[in-house]
Amino acid sequence: MNDDVLPVAGIYLASAAAGIRYRDRDDLVLMALAEGSTAAAVFTRNAFCAAPVTVARQHLEKTSPRYLLINSGNANAGTGDAGMAASYETCRLIAAATGVAMNQVLPFSTGVIGEDLPVDPFASAIPGLLSSLREDSWQQAAAAIMTTDTVPKLASRSFELDGKTVTVTGMCKGSGMIRPDMATMLAFVATDARIPQTELQHVLETAVGPSFNAITVDGDTSTNDACVLMASGASDVEVADKASDAGQAFQQAVNDVCMRLARSIVLDGEGATKLVEIVVEEAASENQARDVAYTVAHSPLVKTALFASDPNWGRILAAVGRAGVEDLDIDRVRIWLDDVCIVSQGGRDAGYTEEAGQAVMEQPTLTIRIALGTGDAVTRILTCDLSFDYVKINAEYRT
Repeated sequence: MNDDVLPVAGIYLASAAAGIRYRDRDDLVLMALAEGSTAAAVFTRNAFCAAPVTVARQHLEKTSPRYLLINSGNANAGTGDAGMAASYETCRLIAAATGVAMNQVLPFSTGVIGEDLPVDPFASAIPGLLSSLREDSWQQAAAAIMTTDTVPKLASRSFELDGKTVTVTGMCKGSGMIRPDMATMLAFVATDARIPQTELQHVLETAVGPSFNAITVDGDTSTNDACVLMASGASDVEVADKASDAGQAFQQAVNDVCMRLARSIVLDGEGATKLVEIVVEEAASENQARDVAYTVAHSPLVKTALFASDPNWGRILAAVGRAGVEDLDIDRVRIWLDDVCIVSQGGRDAGYTEEAGQAVMEQPTLTIRIALGTGDAVTRILTCDLSFDYVKINAEYRT
């Protein structure tokens, strides 16, 4: 995921060890956008959204951002008026140091919920951040926004439009508290194409549906989820119409980067040992398909069977049965592990053997495919298993 990370002209990054929570590692990132850049974003739908989410939304409604300020170690969520004041103050510090308007700064935070965000570390680190902004600092920035992540997560793609090269590069963080309800965790994707803000918002919302909005590690939607798509325009390639060839090529590139980033989150799920795709087909509607897929993905019994490589197909069958599908004809339901049919005609498939199921479950990557026999809608989501380490990581998160 991290090979050949391409810089994006007009997008500059820097990271610093501010000591917000962590010691001896970078925990603060500044991103600078060239003048004239556009930006789009989607945010968490959690009612207890963090202060920086509220502030970033407010600022985006008024103007295009010139700077993004991202800290790890402290979520600044569940912090009331003090949290709002801290987010505003971090924006004011950047504005005072650069001469931009305060609402041209977007704050983002990730880490422990319910602890006041200290502002002094920001004030101390900002001069160094401003002096070290570079287009090729994506790797360092991706490492600085990590919390329980074990690896930085990045993806890049370049393609040709009108004889010129367009680049799309993104970074994200996320390993636990992952069941997005807009995008997920924190993700920042940038391009050097020129695209109007309204079109950029459409591209982002289209891209997050099958990527960040189709993954789950543990079923928890964070208070701080945000995904930002920035366009600097530095390539002089204009994408003004999403229906044009250029618009479709650009959409595909953003889709690809978002999908690769989303997949990297599940691969790095806290304690995960398996990457599992759940495909639900022959559903009456996409919502019905997603309900079944997430019921299976969030079942602790299914997830622990995956960790144990145990082909306990009854757990999958039970999850499908309790997913709330009205008038489900169980005789029409079929379930597969990869290409091994495990359920048909209301019970274990006549040709199924434990050995065949075991062989699939021992793989690091596998697919659970479920045909409901109620329609023609299809959905796909990515998830992982539930291991001992997930419990340990989250039990010790604040210690």
